[in-house]
Amino acid sequence: MYKGFRTWILLLVFHTLTVAVWARRGRRNVLFIIADDLRTSLGCYGDSLVKSPNIDQLASKSQVFLNAYAQQSVCAPSRTSILTSRRPDTTRLYDFKSYWRVHSGNYTTMPQYFKSKGYLTLSVGKVFHPGIASNHSDDYPYSWSIPAYHPASFTYEKKKMCKGEDGKLHANLLCAVNVTQQPGGTLPDMESTDEAVRLLKSRASDDNPFFLAVGFHKPHIPFRIPQVAGWSLGEHGEWAKYSNFDVATRVPLMFYVPGVTSHRNWRGESTFPYIDSFNQSKHSFNNDKVIKNMVELVDIFPTVSYLAGLRAPEPCPDVSFQEELCTEGDNLAYTFRRPERGENEEAVSFSQYPRPADTPQENSDLPDLKDIKIMGYSLRTWDYRYTLWLGFNPNTFQVNVSDVHAGELYMLASDPGQDNNVYSDCDHSVMMTKMTRLPPTVSLQMRMKLQLLYLSAGRKRKA
Repeated sequence: MYKGFRTWILLLVFHTLTVAVWARRGRRNVLFIIADDLRTSLGCYGDSLVKSPNIDQLASKSQVFLNAYAQQSVCAPSRTSILTSRRPDTTRLYDFKSYWRVHSGNYTTMPQYFKSKGYLTLSVGKVFHPGIASNHSDDYPYSWSIPAYHPASFTYEKKKMCKGEDGKLHANLLCAVNVTQQPGGTLPDMESTDEAVRLLKSRASDDNPFFLAVGFHKPHIPFRIPQVAGWSLGEHGEWAKYSNFDVATRVPLMFYVPGVTSHRNWRGESTFPYIDSFNQSKHSFNNDKVIKNMVELVDIFPTVSYLAGLRAPEPCPDVSFQEELCTEGDNLAYTFRRPERGENEEAVSFSQYPRPADTPQENSDLPDLKDIKIMGYSLRTWDYRYTLWLGFNPNTFQVNVSDVHAGELYMLASDPGQDNNVYSDCDHSVMMTKMTRLPPTVSLQMRMKLQLLYLSAGRKRKA
């Protein structure tokens, strides 16, 4: 395999759920980069085995959020949640088979908001989930100024492109290929990179601000990758991403903001010179700006808007189906100017995942909406992960807070891998009685916060 391709693929490894905001001539352009299914298995997140010098270099000049969580660990619901800043219970998208604008509400997306403010908005690769979930159009023309770009070579992604020992081509989940022998001598993420670079160069001398979103398909399956190397990889007896555990919901998140997270580069030098981790000596970088408290991906929309110089959307009311523009996340911009002062007990993240039944069955990982009977809601704090599996009606989208199918409680100080469920060690009768006295208008998130406070206080008294 030739060196040029290896360079490109390493540049792709450099990309993650990253937001970079450039300020130029008083304007603020946005480059939003998202990668599918990327775990926090990176040097800048403390992984000592992974070689990720390019993303570590980016992290060294960015603000890195060490505990950022997706709202549902599957593609379409998660992407829709990020881009609308609404939780899956508001988008009512838990699978791949509906379009939120007609299914739940005509919500304003992050690129649509920038477009309404005069930005040229551009999409490259997998930003929205393709298909029904984005109206077979990547939400164009609402979100984008021009139709989204998709790499032509992606049409071969699930075809027989992997040469086996028998010399024949096979369709495998894991496939290291010679890129020169692939259609067009390329791979989808290489094509997306080329297009993104072309668009950036074309905007270099333009006075109109732009919002460019670049979505990379990897490390999502199938692993049709060059001859270098990528979910749960056996943790909790699970494979793939379909759960509420940290390993499935925790993602890399970093913001690079010139003049804010790093000093401006006035000398014209490359801000992020490419590092060949195979042929260059070992590099190490320090992360000086890190946030350890919990944040959520619904926080991205208001934060990016504010950092770009726009007004951040207002917080959504408790019931927001009629609100076109609002956020169910928090504006994290204050964290860029103020040092973190240690543990914040109010900083929590919520994730959820649907199941068709109490016991595993064929469609347990990806149930269609009509088959969802149980919804697992998970609250992550500094010290705990607390999960309730509650009865769910797919026809009314209603969760029954008194229909508890199961619970999970993990004490992270002594059990960081979340392997020892102590939920059954707690007496829930008094707590559930207290919950019945709450007004029905109290949100599920608030109920779970109160329950966790009660459970944690009870364990402290026993200790």
